[in-house]
Amino acid sequence: MTLIKSISGIRGTIGGKVGYNLTPVDTVKFASAYGTFLKNNSDKKQLTVVIGRDARISGPMIHNLVVHTLVGLGINVIDLGLSTTPTVEVAVPLEKADGGIILTASHNPKQWNALKLLNNKGEFLNGEEGAKILEIAEKDAYVFADVDSLGVVTPKSDYMDIHIDEVLKLKLVDVEVVKKKNFKVVVDAVNSSGGIVIPALLKKMGVEVVELYCDPNGHFPHNPEPLKEHLGDICELVRKEKADFGIVVDPDVDRLAFITNEGEMFGEEYTLVAVADYVLSKTPGNTVSNLSSSRALRDITEQRGGKYEASAVGEVNVVELMKKTNAVLGGEGNGGIIYPEIHYGRDALVGIALFLTYLAQQDKTVSELRAGYPQYYMSKNKIELTPRLNVDLILEQIAFNYSNQKVTTIDGVKIDFPTSWAHLRKSNTEPIIRIYTEASTQEEADNLAMRMMEELRVIAGM
Repeated sequence: MTLIKSISGIRGTIGGKVGYNLTPVDTVKFASAYGTFLKNNSDKKQLTVVIGRDARISGPMIHNLVVHTLVGLGINVIDLGLSTTPTVEVAVPLEKADGGIILTASHNPKQWNALKLLNNKGEFLNGEEGAKILEIAEKDAYVFADVDSLGVVTPKSDYMDIHIDEVLKLKLVDVEVVKKKNFKVVVDAVNSSGGIVIPALLKKMGVEVVELYCDPNGHFPHNPEPLKEHLGDICELVRKEKADFGIVVDPDVDRLAFITNEGEMFGEEYTLVAVADYVLSKTPGNTVSNLSSSRALRDITEQRGGKYEASAVGEVNVVELMKKTNAVLGGEGNGGIIYPEIHYGRDALVGIALFLTYLAQQDKTVSELRAGYPQYYMSKNKIELTPRLNVDLILEQIAFNYSNQKVTTIDGVKIDFPTSWAHLRKSNTEPIIRIYTEASTQEEADNLAMRMMEELRVIAGM
């Protein structure tokens, strides 16, 4: 059981001992620290925070604790209830709120939950801001409001519909051209809030929807990370239904993966590639993804006359570099699409609407579309950490061992070989080292990953 305190928020498993897991006490502590941080950095007499949650089983408990902790600090709360991460990000600026919290552990299994923290732009806090919140929590440096100064809770349950409308307003989303194609799509929303919002979006675009695991009861029918080994059911159903393609989202709907019309993985790395291909064809410019993302985005961007750059892993890092390079699109290779025309956050709804428009205009099957992109193959692996390991020293040794290659150390160690690469880094959300590799064949990518994992084990004495 685990509690991870990082600059990107607080994430942990439910139950267990205070300070070691995401218990009610820890939840109140870090909600208090966040609210205090907002108050310390504002001259306003009355602050407002937007709150939303995914459908996981612990959601109502964590939600009530967070909402009423903020009320106790004298902060007003706009309560979206069951929602998505990008919906909360959209709502914060629309409501002119001072911040937002999404209660979700994203792709983690059901025993996890988390507090994801936003600023007044609906964007994730940066490292310096996150560090200040951790400091406040360590010192218990918060003062609560008296009885006449408590915050007020305002429920607003229609924000997923508002979010859909905002997506459909985008210049590059063409609902009419999509409607003419009469697409049939299978949706796997892992029994979370995507089971409400994704079918609603598709139906507004004239798409016939076949629902799979769209009951938002929080009982995930499979591991909620949208990887090939977890998605056998939707692949089979796409073939059975003779659907045009399948859509998979994670519990908080910021990651997006597609299944081809043949019931095969489109590849979550290629979600961003396909959407970028469309966006760049209409609005040429630069793109950004993180160091663990496919080279295919670089290839597509350069073919379209733009410049590609890579950031450290983490949405806040991608967004920072996007702003610096004035990128027209960015994201992460885990199926996260960031389109600044609507907001600076990963958004599956935006990705779906842009992909549908592009597919309708191309007059190709999803399999044909995928076959037209540069062919790279990735291997994604991980090694669990033990407390005795000095991970930084281990990664330093890896970097030294490959100093004759192009090595990047802004986030772990990335080694660029002529026709492949390997990226090794500590996870921000789990006690593991992630090992991502990419090459021109799956065998080469897998072999490179196995080599790197063995080297890690030898250096660590595992």
